[in-house]
Amino acid sequence: MKKILIMAGAVLMLGACTDKESEYDATGTFEATELTVSAQSTGELNPFNVVEGGQVAIGTVVGRIDSKQLQLKKEQLETSRGQLDANRRQLASSRNASNSRQLDLEKQLSSVRQQIANAQRERRRFSELVRDGAVPRKQLDDIDYQIKVLERQLEATSDQIRSNNASLKNQSEGINAQIDGINAQASGLEAQIRQVDDQIAHADVVAPLTGTVLEKYAEAGEFVATGRPLFKMADTRQMYLRAYVTSSQLRHIKVEQQVKVFADYGNGQKKEYQGTVSWISSRSEFTPKTILTDDERADQVYAVKIRIANDGYIKIGMYGEVKF
Repeated sequence: MKKILIMAGAVLMLGACTDKESEYDATGTFEATELTVSAQSTGELNPFNVVEGGQVAIGTVVGRIDSKQLQLKKEQLETSRGQLDANRRQLASSRNASNSRQLDLEKQLSSVRQQIANAQRERRRFSELVRDGAVPRKQLDDIDYQIKVLERQLEATSDQIRSNNASLKNQSEGINAQIDGINAQASGLEAQIRQVDDQIAHADVVAPLTGTVLEKYAEAGEFVATGRPLFKMADTRQMYLRAYVTSSQLRHIKVEQQVKVFADYGNGQKKEYQGTVSWISSRSEFTPKTILTDDERADQVYAVKIRIANDGYIKIGMYGEVKF
């Protein structure tokens, strides 16, 4: 009878252990997407409104690094750009003035030609009158003299236009070369101004996501350099349970599969959540010593991640269980 009772007790204990083991298929710890926000500029950090454990919304400016020197540099660059613009306008005005003078000469040349044509018509008319004896010869001589004067003027103006054309071409080439040089300098200044604007924009310390501040590495009033970590935050609205399963369990698991997740608060206190398998590792690894699976004899396991919507009770590093 005693042996029967002992055997019955052993069976009950084994059944209890089996029931307990079947409550979950794997265990792991909860984690979240964590980001370390670093300084993207150098200077005094003031203000810096970050509190460990506080909630921060994405895009919120939580601090600013002094950018006075950058502002002064930008003003200097803009002054240089303004001077280049003035020089460019002056050169363009000089070129336009030369072109305008050349146009005036061409108009003058056209006017002289018209005067010569008019005088030649008058000469033909007076030639007939002279032959008929209607007018004295002197009037025809005066017209001939006038035509000669106009022809000399035409020749002089033509020579001046040809000379100006050569001079204008050289001058225009020189001015164009100077303007090209100014444009190149202006392009360089524009690039520097954009660079300074980008540095000024990076003086703002901006939250890259909505979440909780985990750690704070600097205080307001400190001098920080580019790349120095300022604080760490995590998106705790969506948590992930990283667990490990054996190869025999993989045939029961697939991405986007709905599973049950239990947050373990210790002393048998658990809370159930609905989870979704978001990732399954394609590479096996040795069993982590802090992880238990339903097959502790397995030498190699596969990591999986289960996505859970956090109701505020799940914390990073907390232990959890998953039932597939």
